[in-house]
Amino acid sequence: MLKQIKGQKGFTLIELMIVVAIIGILAAIAIPNFLRYQAKSRQSEAKTNLGAIFVAETAYLSENSRYGSFSEIGYALAGTTNRYTYRSPLAGGVGASGGTVFPAANYDLIPCGAPVGCAVSTDAAPAVPSASNSAVGAVGFTASAVASIDNDATIDGWSVNDIKGGLTQAVPDDVTT
Repeated sequence: MLKQIKGQKGFTLIELMIVVAIIGILAAIAIPNFLRYQAKSRQSEAKTNLGAIFVAETAYLSENSRYGSFSEIGYALAGTTNRYTYRSPLAGGVGASGGTVFPAANYDLIPCGAPVGCAVSTDAAPAVPSASNSAVGAVGFTASAVASIDNDATIDGWSVNDIKGGLTQAVPDDVTT
């Protein structure tokens, strides 16, 4: 039995170090890609919810000849795990939801719910209104969703308006920066 143990060989230290280096290189490539894909999947929350807001606003328009706020159209998120802060014009539905263009006191807000203690972001950049929906008495709306989805200084901003514009590209895009 002693002869069998002496004949067995193990890995050398250099071989083990090479394997560890290869694993480190693969991790350095895979982890950033994984984080980018994870952030892209979080963006789908905003696009899906803004699409639902567009549908609800369109249905409300057909019944009331104007757009409405979240409370008027009966829109609420399912659950409290939303990562984005959603804004829409308050009663009457005229104007954009951006605090710098449309007075902050005049928009309806659904604050972020996850992670716990998330910061309610402002949306000056992603919810810039078109001239058609910022004029007094105009029929139109712009709803927006903003969040910092990867915990850096850049926010991720999405918007949808009365012609379903804004759902193709985030402005600003927190994933590509």
